[in-house]
Amino acid sequence: MGQVDAPVIGITCGHDTDGGHDRWFVRTPYIRAVVEAGGVPILIPPTWDEQLLARCLERIDGLLLTGGVDVDPALYGQAPHPALGKVDREWDALDVVAARIALERDIPVLGICRGVQVLNVAAGGTLVQDIRSQVAGALLHQQTAPDWEATHTVAVAGGTRLHALLGATSVAVNSFHHQSVLAVAPGFRDVAHAPDGVIEGIESERHRFAVGVQWHPERMASRDPVQRRLFAGFLAAVRSAAGLTAQGR
Repeated sequence: MGQVDAPVIGITCGHDTDGGHDRWFVRTPYIRAVVEAGGVPILIPPTWDEQLLARCLERIDGLLLTGGVDVDPALYGQAPHPALGKVDREWDALDVVAARIALERDIPVLGICRGVQVLNVAAGGTLVQDIRSQVAGALLHQQTAPDWEATHTVAVAGGTRLHALLGATSVAVNSFHHQSVLAVAPGFRDVAHAPDGVIEGIESERHRFAVGVQWHPERMASRDPVQRRLFAGFLAAVRSAAGLTAQGR
């Protein structure tokens, strides 16, 4: 931590328009998780111009896609479901385009909650728009327990990158979503599932590092060493891709 040559992690901003506001922001736990894993966080705002966003991404070594509102189903060829929540086209334009650029450049990417959904859509996959009405026997995936508290388990497939990152095939996680991955994008595979079958993790079979998880590890990392391993592994992959070592380039 604190080294000049620590990898730079771009964190996509969320968007708040409630109450007459129009602001872009990143929640503290994402920043803290990156810093504590040894990265330098840089916030990625919208540019309303794909070329400018591409220039922004030239300055980062890894990309973190954060949580937030629903992804517009028009981006994956579906009509809106009656239970679709709030969508934000500006936010989608930032996240989906940033994810596509990162995948094209093989910049390491970690997607969290909405971020795994964005990653899947950016690569050509689709989403379940509302788990409660579209998944038979679904668990409660929008917990009311404290955000750091685990409320269900996730089975992680052995021999996968996610398994190597977490060091476990069963992980206790928190849950704050009503959408999830449906059809996995070409070149990706589903590698983690909740007990009700909902996909909780995907990873690329073609990129150096492109992993998404449906839970919020950044909210658990201060209390759970398993969740900290996810960020440590992400930063290790970023260092490797950027040609960095603990001592620098």
